[in-house]
Amino acid sequence: MLCISVNAQSFTSSNLRTSFFSSTPIEDIKAASNKTVAALISKTGDFAFQVPIKSFEFEKKLMQEHFNENYLESDKYPTAYFKGTVDPNINWAKDGEYSVMAKGTLTVHGVSKVRSIPAKITIKNGSVTISSSFDVACVDHNIEIPTLVFTKIAKIIAVKVNGTLNLKP
Repeated sequence: MLCISVNAQSFTSSNLRTSFFSSTPIEDIKAASNKTVAALISKTGDFAFQVPIKSFEFEKKLMQEHFNENYLESDKYPTAYFKGTVDPNINWAKDGEYSVMAKGTLTVHGVSKVRSIPAKITIKNGSVTISSSFDVACVDHNIEIPTLVFTKIAKIIAVKVNGTLNLKP
Protein backbone atom coordinates (compact mmCIF):
# COMPACT_ATOMS: atom_id res chain seq x y z
CA MET A 1 0.00 0.00 0.00
CA LEU A 2 1.19 3.49 -0.86
CA CYS A 3 1.78 5.46 2.33
CA ILE A 4 3.30 8.86 2.98
CA SER A 5 2.28 11.13 5.84
CA VAL A 6 0.00 13.95 4.76
CA ASN A 7 0.67 16.88 7.09
CA ALA A 8 1.33 19.47 4.38
CA GLN A 9 -0.05 20.33 0.97
CA SER A 10 -0.35 17.10 -0.96
CA PHE A 11 -0.83 16.22 -4.61
CA THR A 12 -2.22 12.86 -5.69
CA SER A 13 -3.16 10.84 -8.75
CA SER A 14 -4.64 7.42 -9.36
CA ASN A 15 -4.01 7.32 -13.09
CA LEU A 16 -0.41 8.14 -13.93
CA ARG A 17 0.87 6.27 -16.98
CA THR A 18 3.74 3.83 -16.55
CA SER A 19 5.13 2.17 -19.65
CA PHE A 20 8.13 0.07 -20.51
CA PHE A 21 9.99 -0.95 -23.61
CA SER A 22 12.32 -3.87 -24.28
CA SER A 23 14.24 -3.71 -27.52
CA THR A 24 16.33 -6.48 -29.06
CA PRO A 25 17.30 -7.23 -32.67
CA ILE A 26 14.71 -10.04 -32.68
CA GLU A 27 11.70 -8.43 -31.02
CA ASP A 28 10.44 -5.25 -29.38
CA ILE A 29 8.14 -5.58 -26.40
CA LYS A 30 6.11 -2.75 -24.94
CA ALA A 31 3.39 -2.45 -22.35
CA ALA A 32 1.62 0.30 -20.43
CA SER A 33 -0.58 0.88 -17.42
CA ASN A 34 -2.75 3.89 -16.63
CA LYS A 35 -3.33 2.75 -13.06
CA THR A 36 -0.24 4.11 -11.34
CA VAL A 37 -1.08 5.73 -8.00
CA ALA A 38 1.15 8.58 -6.81
CA ALA A 39 1.43 11.08 -3.98
CA LEU A 40 3.67 14.09 -3.41
CA ILE A 41 4.01 16.15 -0.21
CA SER A 42 5.16 19.66 -1.12
CA LYS A 43 6.66 20.68 2.25
CA THR A 44 8.99 17.68 2.54
CA GLY A 45 9.35 16.63 -1.09
CA ASP A 46 8.23 13.10 -0.15
CA PHE A 47 7.15 11.32 -3.31
CA ALA A 48 5.89 7.81 -4.02
CA PHE A 49 4.27 5.90 -6.83
CA GLN A 50 2.92 2.38 -7.12
CA VAL A 51 1.80 0.39 -10.15
CA PRO A 52 -0.15 -2.90 -10.08
CA ILE A 53 1.86 -5.37 -12.19
CA LYS A 54 -1.27 -7.00 -13.63
CA SER A 55 -2.44 -3.61 -14.93
CA PHE A 56 0.19 -3.59 -17.70
CA GLU A 57 -1.40 -4.20 -21.08
CA PHE A 58 0.52 -5.70 -24.01
CA GLU A 59 -0.20 -5.89 -27.73
CA LYS A 60 -0.18 -9.69 -27.50
CA LYS A 61 -2.09 -11.55 -24.76
CA LEU A 62 0.54 -14.30 -24.63
CA MET A 63 3.23 -11.73 -23.79
CA GLN A 64 1.05 -10.39 -20.99
CA GLU A 65 0.53 -13.90 -19.63
CA HIS A 66 4.26 -14.72 -19.70
CA PHE A 67 5.10 -11.34 -18.13
CA ASN A 68 2.73 -11.93 -15.20
CA GLU A 69 3.33 -15.64 -14.65
CA ASN A 70 6.98 -16.21 -15.57
CA TYR A 71 8.93 -12.98 -15.25
CA LEU A 72 7.33 -10.60 -12.76
CA GLU A 73 5.38 -13.31 -10.89
CA SER A 74 2.57 -10.84 -10.24
CA ASP A 75 0.63 -13.15 -7.91
CA LYS A 76 3.65 -13.19 -5.58
CA TYR A 77 4.79 -9.59 -6.24
CA PRO A 78 1.62 -7.66 -7.16
CA THR A 79 3.10 -4.14 -7.27
CA ALA A 80 6.20 -2.22 -8.23
CA TYR A 81 6.79 0.99 -6.33
CA PHE A 82 9.12 3.87 -5.62
CA LYS A 83 9.32 5.80 -2.36
CA GLY A 84 11.67 8.73 -1.95
CA THR A 85 12.02 12.49 -2.17
CA VAL A 86 12.36 15.29 -4.68
CA ASP A 87 13.72 18.79 -3.99
CA PRO A 88 11.46 20.31 -1.30
CA ASN A 89 12.70 23.84 -2.20
CA ILE A 90 10.54 23.98 -5.32
CA ASN A 91 7.98 26.78 -5.18
CA TRP A 92 4.89 24.57 -5.51
CA ALA A 93 2.57 27.62 -5.63
CA LYS A 94 4.25 29.15 -8.71
CA ASP A 95 3.95 27.92 -12.29
CA GLY A 96 7.29 26.65 -13.58
CA GLU A 97 9.36 23.72 -14.81
CA TYR A 98 12.04 21.94 -12.77
CA SER A 99 14.54 19.19 -13.52
CA VAL A 100 14.94 17.10 -10.37
CA MET A 101 16.34 13.82 -9.11
CA ALA A 102 13.93 11.61 -7.22
CA LYS A 103 16.10 9.85 -4.66
CA GLY A 104 14.75 6.79 -2.91
CA THR A 105 14.03 3.09 -3.20
CA LEU A 106 12.61 1.34 -6.26
CA THR A 107 11.06 -2.06 -5.56
CA VAL A 108 10.35 -4.43 -8.44
CA HIS A 109 9.80 -8.20 -8.21
CA GLY A 110 10.22 -7.97 -4.42
CA VAL A 111 13.76 -6.57 -4.70
CA SER A 112 14.48 -3.03 -3.47
CA LYS A 113 17.28 -0.90 -4.89
CA VAL A 114 18.34 2.62 -3.91
CA ARG A 115 18.01 4.80 -6.99
CA SER A 116 18.33 8.39 -8.18
CA ILE A 117 15.78 8.82 -10.95
CA PRO A 118 15.73 11.93 -13.16
CA ALA A 119 12.38 13.65 -13.57
CA LYS A 120 10.84 16.82 -14.91
CA ILE A 121 8.24 18.51 -12.75
CA THR A 122 5.94 21.10 -14.30
CA ILE A 123 3.69 23.18 -12.08
CA LYS A 124 0.76 24.82 -13.83
CA ASN A 125 -2.53 26.14 -12.47
CA GLY A 126 -2.14 24.30 -9.16
CA SER A 127 -1.40 20.90 -10.71
CA VAL A 128 1.91 19.03 -10.84
CA THR A 129 2.89 17.10 -13.97
CA ILE A 130 5.67 14.56 -13.61
CA SER A 131 7.62 13.05 -16.47
CA SER A 132 10.44 10.56 -15.95
CA SER A 133 12.43 8.09 -18.02
CA PHE A 134 14.82 5.60 -16.47
CA ASP A 135 16.26 2.15 -17.00
CA VAL A 136 15.72 -0.98 -14.92
CA ALA A 137 18.17 -3.87 -15.21
CA CYS A 138 16.41 -7.23 -14.94
CA VAL A 139 19.34 -8.70 -13.00
CA ASP A 140 19.04 -5.95 -10.33
CA HIS A 141 15.58 -7.22 -9.42
CA ASN A 142 16.13 -10.97 -9.82
CA ILE A 143 13.99 -11.11 -12.95
CA GLU A 144 15.13 -14.27 -14.67
CA ILE A 145 14.97 -14.56 -18.44
CA PRO A 146 14.90 -18.20 -19.64
CA THR A 147 17.59 -19.21 -22.13
CA LEU A 148 14.90 -20.06 -24.70
CA VAL A 149 13.81 -16.40 -24.98
CA PHE A 150 17.04 -14.71 -23.87
CA THR A 151 17.52 -13.05 -27.27
CA LYS A 152 13.94 -11.69 -27.34
CA ILE A 153 13.99 -9.78 -24.04
CA ALA A 154 16.38 -6.91 -23.28
CA LYS A 155 18.56 -7.07 -20.17
CA ILE A 156 17.84 -3.39 -19.56
CA ILE A 157 14.22 -2.21 -19.70
CA ALA A 158 13.37 1.44 -20.52
CA VAL A 159 10.65 2.72 -18.17
CA LYS A 160 8.58 5.91 -18.37
CA VAL A 161 6.27 7.34 -15.71
CA ASN A 162 4.22 10.43 -16.45
CA GLY A 163 1.01 12.19 -15.63
CA THR A 164 -0.61 14.89 -13.55
CA LEU A 165 -1.10 15.03 -9.80
CA ASN A 166 -3.77 17.35 -8.45
CA LEU A 167 -3.93 19.19 -5.15
CA LYS A 168 -5.69 17.04 -2.60
CA PRO A 169 -8.52 18.98 -0.92
